[in-house]
Amino acid sequence: MKVLSLFDGISCARVALERAGIKVRDYYALEIDKYAIQISQKNYPLILQLGDVKKYHYCGNKGEFDLLIGGSPCQDLSIAKRNRKGLDGERSGLFWEYVRILKETKPKYFILENVASMHKDAQDLITKTLGVEPIMINAALVSAQQRKRLFWTNIQNVTQPEDREVYLKDILEKGYTERTKSLAVTATYSHGCAKDYFVKSSRQMIFNKPVRVAQIGKGGQGDRIYSIKGKSVALSAHGGGRGAKTGLYIIQKARGNNKGGIRAIDGKTPTLTSSSWEFNNKLFKDGVIRKLSPIETERLQGLPDNYTEGVSNTQRYICCGNAFNVDVVAHILSFIPRL
Repeated sequence: MKVLSLFDGISCARVALERAGIKVRDYYALEIDKYAIQISQKNYPLILQLGDVKKYHYCGNKGEFDLLIGGSPCQDLSIAKRNRKGLDGERSGLFWEYVRILKETKPKYFILENVASMHKDAQDLITKTLGVEPIMINAALVSAQQRKRLFWTNIQNVTQPEDREVYLKDILEKGYTERTKSLAVTATYSHGCAKDYFVKSSRQMIFNKPVRVAQIGKGGQGDRIYSIKGKSVALSAHGGGRGAKTGLYIIQKARGNNKGGIRAIDGKTPTLTSSSWEFNNKLFKDGVIRKLSPIETERLQGLPDNYTEGVSNTQRYICCGNAFNVDVVAHILSFIPRL
C-alpha cells in the first residue's frame, strides 16, 4: 500500500497500518513539528518527510495513493477553546488543505479524523464537502481513555469496535485512580495541576496515597479532610478527633455564595484554594498526586512503550495529545478489503 499521511505527527497511522496487518510499500508524511518528526524517524526511518502541507502540491498520477489519512488540527473546532473560529480558524482551517490534496491525489481510500465536540455547522460542512457521513468512535472501547472522535471515510461498512474492557488501572505503571477511564489527554497535559483535575475535571491525575485536600479545626490528624477521589485512609478503632477513626471526606459542592469552597461530611466548610492542593498533595514523582507518565500516555493512545522517548517529557505529552488513537484507526483500516 502506498500512503500519504497529512498532519502526520508521530506517524500513528503507520503504527495503525502495521497493527491492522496491512503491508506498506511507501509512506509519505506531511508534518512540520520538529519533535514529532524526530519521534517518527526514530521509529520508522524509511518514512519520507515532505514538509508543510500548505506548500505541498501533488503533480503525479491520480489514484497513485492507496490511502490518504490525516487528523486536521482541532484547536479552532474543539469545545475546549473559547471564541472558536471553526473552519475559518488558522489551525482548523487547514482542513481545506486536506480537501485540496484529496482532490489532487484521488486516492482509493481516505480517512479524516477530528474532535466530536465541534459545532454541528462545522460537522455538516465537512460532511457535505467530503460526501460521506462521519462515524463517531470513542477510544474508550479499545483503550483506557475517554476520547470521542469523528471519522469521515469512504471505507465501507465500518462498525463500532468491540469493548476490550481496558481500564485506567490496567495501564498504570504504579498508583491508583478512582476512574475507570482516563480523561482525554491533550497537547497541554504537561501544564496540568491538581486544581484542573478536582475543579475542572480535566488533565487526569493519579494517586499514590490518600488525597488530603484541606483541614478544619486545629489541623490535627482527626481534622484532616480527604477527597473521595482515591483510596481512604486506614480505619482506626481508637483514634481521637472528629475524623480520626475514618477520615473526613468531601462529598458535595458548597451551597450559597461560597463559590470555591466544598463542604465536608460534617457540614463545615474547609479552606480550599488551588494552593491548598499543591501544599498538601505535592506533584512530584513519589508524592500523593502525580501526572500520568509519558509511558502511560503512550499506552492510552495505543502506542508501544517508549515510542516517544528521545525528546523532553513536555514534548512527549504534546505529541501524544495531538495524536489519534492507534487501535481505533487500526480498527477502521481492518475494513479495507484484502486481495
